[in-house]
Amino acid sequence: MKIVFLGTPDFAVPTLEALCKHHDVVCVYCQAPKEAGRGQKIIKSPVQVFAESKGIEVRTPKTLRTSEEQEKFVALHADISVVAAYGLILPKAVIEAFPLGCLNVHGSLLPRWRGAAPIQRAIEAGDDKTGITIMQVVEALDAGAMYKKGEIKIDENTTGGSLHDAMAELGAKLIVEVLGDIKNITPQPQDESLVTYAAKIDKAEAKIDFNQPAQVLERKIRAFNPYPGCYFEHEGERFKILRAKVVPECAKPGEILPGEGLKIACKEGALEVLEIQRQGKKAMPIGEFLKGYHFSSCL
Repeated sequence: MKIVFLGTPDFAVPTLEALCKHHDVVCVYCQAPKEAGRGQKIIKSPVQVFAESKGIEVRTPKTLRTSEEQEKFVALHADISVVAAYGLILPKAVIEAFPLGCLNVHGSLLPRWRGAAPIQRAIEAGDDKTGITIMQVVEALDAGAMYKKGEIKIDENTTGGSLHDAMAELGAKLIVEVLGDIKNITPQPQDESLVTYAAKIDKAEAKIDFNQPAQVLERKIRAFNPYPGCYFEHEGERFKILRAKVVPECAKPGEILPGEGLKIACKEGALEVLEIQRQGKKAMPIGEFLKGYHFSSCL
């Protein structure tokens, strides 16, 4: 097939790589390069870097809503388009520009977790599984009919980072399977009564509130690892908790419990910190960190 691919971050690269092996990717759309770092260097997205390494034309328009941009889509004469974490809303004219439509690689088992942050919200909510859904793109948010699903287990060791990587690989596998059999698949509508939404992560959510149950905080710590990372403040500095476990101890929320290691009381139970990162420093196991730093009795 002749395919137009739309995607931007690391999550989308395995899908693009898989499509390149099995089909003719005629053009790639992604978010424009951004300035970053002290020198405000122009940084290309992971998808742009990969596409250019394969000699594929890359386009980075700020919007797809103009007639000029929409005409460019039609002029590609592609069979289908595939979207994976692109970052721009596709207008109707773009969705309908391809004979076989537009498919999306979505990071959840729809209709659960439509929206911007399905990977993190599934862990945070305590779901025992999630996965990938290959779905039709429609104008409503993640509401299109579903071609295929694949599940991934969530356990006590799953982090936002590990789940992201597993989902990216599964998405690549499933989209190739769907495209290989697309004319024989009847897409299934979503059950609107089961819809939940995965709101975009606000950086303010990353600050730990010890007035919440330890179990809730432990899930959030895993969900937000590596980004944006959950932190608390002590003597004007930020400390990210990268790994922790729940222990059945009680005290005033925010109080540091006596004994070895670092145990912080929560509304229900306590968090035993296993890995920590001081602001501007590298991440360290808590035992090593406490050799050179002492916390006061309460945060």
